[in-house]
Amino acid sequence: MTFSTIPEMFWTNVEKFAEHTFLGYKEQGTWHTYTYQDVGDRVRKIAYGLAALGISRDDKVSILSNNAPQWAIADYALLSLGAINVPVYPTLIPKQIEYILNDGDVKVLFAEDATQANKVLEIFDDVELLTHIILMNNDDSFDKEYIITWDEIVERGETFIANREFDLESQWKVTTSDDLLTLIYTSGTTGLPKGVMLTHGNLTSNVEGALERVRVGTQDKFLSFLPLSHSFERMAGHYLPTTAGSSIYYAESIETVADNMGEVHPTVMTSVPRLYEKMYMRVNEAAQKGSALKRKIFAWAIRVGQEYQQKKDDGEIGGSLRFRYNLAHKLVFSKLHKRVGGELRFFVSGGAPLSPEIGRFFISAGILILEGYGLTETSPVISVNLPDKYKIGTVGPPIKDVEVKIAEDGEILTRGPHVMKGYYKNQEATAEAIDEEGWFHTGDVGLLDEDNFLKITDRKKNLIVTSGGKNVAPQPIEGAIVNNQFVEQVVLIGDRRKFISALIVPNFESLESWAKKEEIEFTSREDLVGKDQVNKLFEKELENQMADFARYEKVKKFTLLPEEFTIEDGTMTPKLSIKRHVVEKRYENLIDSMYED
Repeated sequence: MTFSTIPEMFWTNVEKFAEHTFLGYKEQGTWHTYTYQDVGDRVRKIAYGLAALGISRDDKVSILSNNAPQWAIADYALLSLGAINVPVYPTLIPKQIEYILNDGDVKVLFAEDATQANKVLEIFDDVELLTHIILMNNDDSFDKEYIITWDEIVERGETFIANREFDLESQWKVTTSDDLLTLIYTSGTTGLPKGVMLTHGNLTSNVEGALERVRVGTQDKFLSFLPLSHSFERMAGHYLPTTAGSSIYYAESIETVADNMGEVHPTVMTSVPRLYEKMYMRVNEAAQKGSALKRKIFAWAIRVGQEYQQKKDDGEIGGSLRFRYNLAHKLVFSKLHKRVGGELRFFVSGGAPLSPEIGRFFISAGILILEGYGLTETSPVISVNLPDKYKIGTVGPPIKDVEVKIAEDGEILTRGPHVMKGYYKNQEATAEAIDEEGWFHTGDVGLLDEDNFLKITDRKKNLIVTSGGKNVAPQPIEGAIVNNQFVEQVVLIGDRRKFISALIVPNFESLESWAKKEEIEFTSREDLVGKDQVNKLFEKELENQMADFARYEKVKKFTLLPEEFTIEDGTMTPKLSIKRHVVEKRYENLIDSMYED
């Protein structure tokens, strides 16, 4: 069924799937679930409670929380009133939160707990329109009238219902597809964040197009761990499974995803490439630490897996190959399947490029990763691979009703019902992003192949142009380097410089293990990365990782850093993208020293 608004979809499915499991969460070591009807009852009370606080159509409400059932309930409640959700990443600091709340004209904010509430208290007097903070975990230790608990808002809602001041159904039924649903503030890798205006029609069209490509239903279980504040998880891990009548379980944290997969046994998961990279590294490390026989069996299994998938695509699987693949699965691949819960149908990857090497590894093991592409401004999906027709190294063909074309300079342009209304209170930036013909300029460079599959080659603004005039796309090179067991993070440098260099954060778990085996003594990470033997190791590893690149693309010099780039230190965005300009500024002197000779 096609829906024109998110509340129409939600309330239709609350009735349709009333007794089906909807949301799952873990508390004090035990998993608990809500049915669609349970969630509907809670949404109704929270919606009326918000109405009691004075929230009505077009008002802005923020949610400052990690993923939890309360996030989903608050979202559907405020949308049912015709209000607009302005989500805030829970990793942001008070000053960043202040900017979003003021720019987004926020009146009420849901805070996960005291930690998040205290951030808002620091800036409360400087946020012009904010009237109330609602504590989602029922913390009642705050002695302030404008801070109320989740239970209190439910009580106000029940009173509001008893007084029958208005009917909630009449509120959401007048919402149209053109009405604003959310303001999502971009991560801000450069400059101040911009509020992306997405309508109900933007999201429902994107859900419909994605569901046509990757079919899911009531039998599917999603494990959600990417931030619901971000457009990818909001659409693919929140609205899409609700539309399909699926169940959604919330991981306890990013750190517990591996354990939670084993407990929940998800059939579908969305993630950024970092999860797959870490899984790939761990499997490889475990294989390399095994005996010579185990290493041989692992390498053999990968070869058999690759051959099997190739023959499968061609429809030419013979009895001998099927036997060898079943044996490879039993000896090697079954462990990986167990690690992801044992029931996984496919992963969906987005948010950043997935290394083809990792894609090939997982498909060899019989685990499908469907890589897709999009931006916050496009609701977010532009294209995604199909379960029965995929090309590793591409992000698939455009989804239903989405137009894509490549500009003369290689930039990817897109047009359709998925493109945002514009940037909130920023007509200049909107005009710069969307041209007069309605084409949104993505800022990414790519090409469409003969089958209309889209391939991303790089960010337009990230292209490095060396002083010798060579154009270098950093992402493929960084992707190759980070696939090494000793590398955790990497940033390529070289714009307007003579050659390519790199800042590399080692995978210290692997590096320290190697150093102990080599009997290299060290007192700290700073001491370790300064050792000649360590730098020689990385020279050799880099040479291997960059074997397939042109001479001018290869890293000539590098510096090992003793600490990771993190969200907390400002070098990464909440969606785990490295802020190149921040890194280059922070390590300016160190970078300059690599070019002094």
